[in-house]
Order: sequence, then C-alpha cells, then structure tokens
Amino acid sequence: MHPRLRTLLAVPAVLALFTAAGCGDGNGSGSGKGGELSMGIAVANISLNFAHEMVLGAESAADHAGNIDFKAVGPPNTDGPAEVQLFQNLTARAKDGIVLENLDPPIFTRPAARAVDQGIPIVALDTSPTDGSKVNFYVGNDNYALGELMAKEALKRLGDEPDGEIVIGVPNPGTPVLDNRAKGISDTFRKEAPNVKVLGPFQTYSDPGQNYSSWSAQVNAHPDALAFLGVGDADSYNLAKIKKSERGTWLTAGFDVDPKTLDAVRDGSNFVTIDPQHFLKGYLSTAMLIEAVRDNDGKLLDGWFLSPGGVVDKTNIDDVITRQKTAEAAYDWYKPTIDKLLGDQKAQLKPLKDAR
Repeated sequence: MHPRLRTLLAVPAVLALFTAAGCGDGNGSGSGKGGELSMGIAVANISLNFAHEMVLGAESAADHAGNIDFKAVGPPNTDGPAEVQLFQNLTARAKDGIVLENLDPPIFTRPAARAVDQGIPIVALDTSPTDGSKVNFYVGNDNYALGELMAKEALKRLGDEPDGEIVIGVPNPGTPVLDNRAKGISDTFRKEAPNVKVLGPFQTYSDPGQNYSSWSAQVNAHPDALAFLGVGDADSYNLAKIKKSERGTWLTAGFDVDPKTLDAVRDGSNFVTIDPQHFLKGYLSTAMLIEAVRDNDGKLLDGWFLSPGGVVDKTNIDDVITRQKTAEAAYDWYKPTIDKLLGDQKAQLKPLKDAR
C-alpha cells in the first residue's frame, strides 16, 4: 500500500488541497500507454467521510495501476464555487484525466465542458453529469433504490400497519443524489404504510453544526414521530447524538459509514446505516479512467455504471468496522466485487438518462 494512503477512520484535516498517490514531479502530461500519467479527483467536501472514502478509493486505484501522479482537491466544507475553482486549477495539471464528484451539478456544466474540449477525459462520480457538460460516463449508485432500502428496513421495525409521522431530512436539497434517496424513502412509505404521514424532506445542511441544530429543531417540532431519517453523512451521527441526549424512542438512521455512525449502529442508537460504498466507487471510477487512457486512447464508456450499496446493521457491523480501519483493509474487503465489476463492465452499464 502506498505510504500516503490514509486510514479510513481518520477523517482528514481541513485542507483545501492535498496530494495523493503517485510518484512523479507533478509535470507529467498525456503519455498514453507509456510514461507517467497526470490525473486527479475533485470532491465536494474533504471534511466529511463520504468524500474522504471516495478519495481513498481513487488513490488506491491509482497506486495499484502505478506510474501515476495523482492529486485530490476539494474545499474544507461544501462550497460549490470553491470546488469549481479547485477543479479548474486541477485541469491545468491533471491533463490525462479527472474524476469529478460534486453536489451542485449545474455550476459544473461549463467548467466540465471546457475540460472535455481540452481533451481531458472526465468521469462523473456519485452525481450524474448535466446534459451540457459533455461528460458521458458516470459511476454511481441507484440512490432511489438505496432510499427504498432504508424505508424497508424502518418498516421492518415499525410493526404491522404503523400509524404516525416520519420526518425526512436532506442536507443539500436540489442535489440529485440526495433528492433521489429521499424520494425512495417517501414513496416506499406512501406505498407500503398508508397510515404514516411523511413530513419533509427538510433541509438539514451538510455542515455538522448546522445539521445538529436543524435536526434538533425537527425533533422538538415532532416529538411523537415514529422515525427521523436522513440521507446524508452528518444526519446519521447527529440523529444518534440527539436520540441519546433526549432518550428518544423513535427510530433514527442515515447514510454513510463515518466512525461515529458505525458506533451508533453498534450501540443500537441507529437501527441501520445505508452504505453507498464510496471507497468502491472511487476505486472503480479511477480504475476505469486509467484503463481508458492506457488501453483505449482515452475513450471512456458511455452511460451510467451502476455501483452497489448495502445495509449496515448489527449483523455485519463488526465486519464493516474492520473494513474501515485502513485503505488496505477496505481494498481487500472490496476486491472480489472490484474484480467482478471491472471484469464485465458492460453488464453494469445503463443509459445515462436513467441515473437516479
């Protein structure tokens, strides 16, 4: 494992720019099958676990491929315009390809299109690209299905014919990934539990402090709710924290595998967390980018490459905690899936217009 691959359980310090795997002087340029490649990844927020894991997966893929000067960039907090600037700076350096994750697709339309026009292969990660971006390859989950999964896990625990309210929170309304998760939750409850009133989705913010305040307000406003369900990173551990402090009896859960979230699942505060398997997505997107550049003259697949996700609960929490200890442990855990998905890429390919 490359010495600069950080542990998964240690969320990175607040930085605006950091160097990742690779072994060059930073002056590499397009070199096809031979020579060092200069590549990178841009993420929406390097302080939160979801983006940290994507970076670690991308770094791991670059390290395994070898001879790649790889850089990761992202603002310390979710800030679309700041990420745009960092992405544009990255295009001046990572001429051989960039993986782009963001939470505000419209403002990346023109910058991404300019990069494509410059001949830089771009892979959209986790958030599907806009029509005008000229980006035609996307690696991401079926987020609507992950929302359905959360709702079904909640319904298992609410008994027959539940009656009451559930509250749904979305950190960044308007972000397709998050909106699709929320819609999957609400549609499933409306279909399978008609006596449950779905409230929201309310904005809960990605900043942990704002997120805590937002959820505290919702709990105070709806003290008799059956469940509070968030679709983001900070939602998970803040809901657990509030439930403990209030001695709440309602169900709480969110997404992702921040260490605090895993603790909340292990101690039973949260009944599950939904794992979009961000390390895997970061690995797959970068590995396919490298393969396209080295073996296919930079031509990427067209469409939506479906990456899986899953449920973390008391039955598998210890296994996931072990997976999360290091990037090497994560790679070993995911390797059978990586080999299967990369071995038959077209089997996972769906029309880009169907991404959700």
